[in-house]
Amino acid sequence: MGRRYGLRRPWVLRGVALELPPGALVRIEGRNGGGKSTLLRIIAGIDTPSEGRITGRPRRTAYVPERFPAALPLTATAYLTHMGRVHGLRRAQAAGAAAHWLERFGAAAHAHTPLAELSKGSSQKVAVAQALLAEPGLLVLDEAWTGLDTAARAELDRAVAERTAAGGTVVFVDHDPARLAGAADAHHRVEGAALVPVREPADAGAYVRIEAAGPPGAEPPPGLAAAPAPGGGLLLTVPAARSDAVLRELLTAPAPWHIRAVEELP
Repeated sequence: MGRRYGLRRPWVLRGVALELPPGALVRIEGRNGGGKSTLLRIIAGIDTPSEGRITGRPRRTAYVPERFPAALPLTATAYLTHMGRVHGLRRAQAAGAAAHWLERFGAAAHAHTPLAELSKGSSQKVAVAQALLAEPGLLVLDEAWTGLDTAARAELDRAVAERTAAGGTVVFVDHDPARLAGAADAHHRVEGAALVPVREPADAGAYVRIEAAGPPGAEPPPGLAAAPAPGGGLLLTVPAARSDAVLRELLTAPAPWHIRAVEELP
């Protein structure tokens, strides 16, 4: 497909062919103003291509824009409940999902606050919550982590892992190259008007094993292979590119994990 804004205007995207299978995590990168957001809006169905077509988009598709239009005459709960209804949830389901996601992102105290009165960070939590509350088959995130606090960013990481584990497809753009490092199934870059695959480093297939013991009831970061360790604790198998981020998350958790050993796997 391709997209341009007027017959005499240059092509923003041209000749783009992209398959997004169920359960896939797909990263898109590129320079500012280079067409990333246009691509994500087309994938999400917010925009349409000038040529070509999009097929197979799931009925429940959710999108977090780069800028959330917070100046709406609704409270956070009313807005989320409305969006749940748009996605086909019953009112009670939508209200329950709204409360659940506000709680998960640490925004429950703002449930009855008008959107126009929310801070930028709280507005972003509502924006992310509206995309997750109906368990979408396709989740499109355009700089969705921007403006979130550390705990909320980690919660969004977990939510992304949950969506792909449940068979949903997630496409994302983020300015932080370490965001979900090593977790993406496909990685593309917008160059000129084209979409080209990004070749991972030679050691991208390498793994690290972390032996760690967490506090009672603690769950390891999502999306990792975990097995019981001799003497208690867990053996976590982590893509090497993601190992630093996982170690940082374990060591800076509210109740820190004890790291016993870290070793490269052959």
